[in-house]
Amino acid sequence: MNYSTDFKSIRNDVSAQEWQARLDLAACYRLVDAYGMTDLIYNHITARIPGTEHLLINLYGLLYKEITASSLVKIDVEGNIIVKPDTDYGINVSGYVIHGAIHKARPDVACVLHTHTRAGMAVAAMKCGLLPLSQTSIRFVGHIGYHDYEGPAVDVDERERLVHDLGPHDAMIMRNHGLLTCGATIQQAFNTMYQLEMSCRSQVDAMAARAELTMPGENVLAHTAHLYQPGTRRDAAASEASSSSVQACAGRACSSVSARPTKGSRNPASQPVLLFAS
Repeated sequence: MNYSTDFKSIRNDVSAQEWQARLDLAACYRLVDAYGMTDLIYNHITARIPGTEHLLINLYGLLYKEITASSLVKIDVEGNIIVKPDTDYGINVSGYVIHGAIHKARPDVACVLHTHTRAGMAVAAMKCGLLPLSQTSIRFVGHIGYHDYEGPAVDVDERERLVHDLGPHDAMIMRNHGLLTCGATIQQAFNTMYQLEMSCRSQVDAMAARAELTMPGENVLAHTAHLYQPGTRRDAAASEASSSSVQACAGRACSSVSARPTKGSRNPASQPVLLFAS
């Protein structure tokens, strides 16, 4: 059995657009790990390869901190493998049941991100759902979907209901399950997940305090949520700058979490190597 994680670089075997998508997606996996949103080898982040109907997904069995640009698997929206590394690791069915459905129904979506965090699962179990307790969570008022639990997501019949419940939104709480976000870019999908995760953590903390909670009025909620929608307060140039900032953050985070020592170096972080970019 071949379960080595020493994957040969395929940079020269793919287009420049695909390689950039691989770099961005691998960086996103490392960011999710750096911000404590992983669940061992489970969950997925998928990205559409620009100009194609093909997706990139992780090998089932690798930790997020082990994922590199060359270890990602190319599949179609039905989960058929187009290209994968020479390894006995495969892919997880739920990856293309959930993610493939959204990519297929939403051509505007370039990336889908799904997590099972402690706070996300806690809020997913609450009948009240996500409450507008903070400015961060208010951005989701009227802009988040809910999907009732139907068991492990391995049934393709669930796809239609997943897509319906997500609707036009970029965020969804999968009840008794976890969180899901998507976006026009990998950076946007990550940023939305970060905000949703912070919203869930703050809600769990506030409710655990057993203090009386306060929420703004409906007029303030609607106005605030509107101001946080893409393009509302910032022009295209500012939005692009924000996306670049998240991408730069990805590089810094990956540098710190995946640094390895070079020969003669005592400090593993003194000469960082971006392992995801291979």
